[in-house]
Amino acid sequence: MASNFLPLKEQSIAEIYNGNPVTYEVPIYQRNYAWEDDEITALIQDVYDAYLQNRNLKKKGTYFIGTLVSYHKGDQVYEVIDGQQRLTTINIVLSSLGISIQNKLTYRARKKSNKTLNSSPLFNIDEKDNGIINGFDYARNAIIKIVPEVDLENFKKYFQENVHLIHYNVPKDIDLNHYFEIMNSRGEQLEKHEIIKARMIEQLNKEEDKVTFSQLWENCSIMNVYIQQKYRQEAIFGKTHCEFIIESFDALPKVEVGSGKKSILDLVNGKVSDQVSGNNANIDSFQPIIDFSNFLLIVLKITRTKEPNFNAGNFTLDDKELIREFDQLKDENIPMDEAFVKEFGYNLLKAKYFLDNYLVHHSNENETPESHPWKLQRWQKEGKNERLVNLCEDRELQQKIVQLLSMFEVSFTARQRKNYLFYCLLHLFNKGTSIEKYYEFINGLAEKYFKDVYLDPTKLNAINTPNPGSFDSTIFANNQLNVIPKNINVDFTNIYGDGTKKSNGIPLFVFNYLDYKLWEKYFDELRGEKTKEGCSERKSFYDSLGCSDFGLILFEQFYFSRTRRSLEHFYPQSKADGKENRPTQDQINCLGNYAMIGSEINSSGNNWDPNAKLSHYLDRGKIRQVSVASIKFMIMMQKCKDNLFENHRENSLEWIFDDIKEHQIKMENILLGT
Repeated sequence: MASNFLPLKEQSIAEIYNGNPVTYEVPIYQRNYAWEDDEITALIQDVYDAYLQNRNLKKKGTYFIGTLVSYHKGDQVYEVIDGQQRLTTINIVLSSLGISIQNKLTYRARKKSNKTLNSSPLFNIDEKDNGIINGFDYARNAIIKIVPEVDLENFKKYFQENVHLIHYNVPKDIDLNHYFEIMNSRGEQLEKHEIIKARMIEQLNKEEDKVTFSQLWENCSIMNVYIQQKYRQEAIFGKTHCEFIIESFDALPKVEVGSGKKSILDLVNGKVSDQVSGNNANIDSFQPIIDFSNFLLIVLKITRTKEPNFNAGNFTLDDKELIREFDQLKDENIPMDEAFVKEFGYNLLKAKYFLDNYLVHHSNENETPESHPWKLQRWQKEGKNERLVNLCEDRELQQKIVQLLSMFEVSFTARQRKNYLFYCLLHLFNKGTSIEKYYEFINGLAEKYFKDVYLDPTKLNAINTPNPGSFDSTIFANNQLNVIPKNINVDFTNIYGDGTKKSNGIPLFVFNYLDYKLWEKYFDELRGEKTKEGCSERKSFYDSLGCSDFGLILFEQFYFSRTRRSLEHFYPQSKADGKENRPTQDQINCLGNYAMIGSEINSSGNNWDPNAKLSHYLDRGKIRQVSVASIKFMIMMQKCKDNLFENHRENSLEWIFDDIKEHQIKMENILLGT
């Protein structure tokens, strides 16, 4: 008889690859190695952040990076059922760090992959697995970029000893076909958030509370629809369904408990009455900006802010730490009792309401220049009809809030790095839903991020990325939100350079915030009669940007595309040799020469002269314009055109260091409001 027991063991990287001698064999049905630069870099950055946090707190904490599921075939050979992408990445990172590996990772019937792994780091072989070779390149580059030389040895030790996996070793007598069904259908293999749900339900004494909590959890876990579409009672959201009026978990309408006692597994799987869900016709869906596990962490953090000794800087929003953060309650003598569970459930429902109605969502349509994909709408009932309306009746205020929130979202796409989302939700919890105050808060939050984090060298690491805890220590000090900038005498050049020497790096947030400030300047200064071509206000506006008039369509259609994730040197690195008035390598590595551009086209024009980029990037027949929809980039291209056609510059000299310096000064003035 097949066993349903799945033994598991927590193992460090050192135990996986340099513990008891074993061979991990990847079967032929598994796909080829496919991790890309973003995934490998994110893993190394996450582990390094965890290393810094542990070092600063002088702790020996464990950092979990997922699961490994294997089947023991005998002779210490383990067939990898699930987790081979992560296992291969760990192998690559260990090799890139110069750490020897005792245990083998092999690919059955893939000689090319085996030879590639075994020939690292030189790869002196004829047939190569390019996916694995690319992985080595990504890992090496990420380590150089992220881990300072002074931290390298300690980071190696941390990576081997403190980074752990949960290793499921499937018993020999299990039906593997049945196990695959379990994995694919989610059935008996509980996810971390389901484990938390089961723990919480166990703390509730009344059966009706257990069922109510389970239904609340299930409704909130559906992240791509409005919560009012799952709960349709006036007792919760008022007659118009656009308010949050319920005051506690106990005030929730009770779900009728059917006959027969339900097991915890039934409740975990949502097998309860669906009467509270109402009629789910005409569901309006959107693309969520966060997944449920990370959202639970934000709600837990909000719940814990009332604790007088709560240290927000030690709290992580990484869903890999979901169970550990809930376990931390016990370590800090915070009982997860019935009162806590009810408070958490109430906060979960309230946070979901705010998330759905007061934060931007991305529509399900494809991005186009003519259609703004970011929506900030609330769910409203009018008589028997239900529809979406803009959050703010003031059109100008609505547009500014949408641009600010989407600017934050494209700057912090990783779902474990959404500090801004925590701050916005906490503001709504504490200060209410006044739209004017909400806008003031978000606008202040953006300026606070820029001036007090990104312009404070003590908050940045060697590549100018904020250190772990920098945001909370700045915005949420002493468990109080503060969005009033303190760093008045800022020095942008001192941190990010001006071309006199190579910059250590400029974060994407700086470019996104700059584009917002450029759009805001247009929005505040050019409206009504002021938009007429040739008028003094419009000429003054373009003079402040440092280029001639290129129209207003870009500003009118501008939004923060999710494709804008890459930085490109406008003057290419390959031609920056300092000869014949051309810029040097140091001179092109500064704000004045960087352009934000869509990742899908970033590699296509790396080596082109600025003039060649003009003809390509502005040709609507060749490329989607949404991919180059950066206001700063357009200003650079227009200045380049001005130099060619008005100043009669020679080709390849249409963008020189004098232009880079002038453009940087103009952009710094916009950023700093000077």
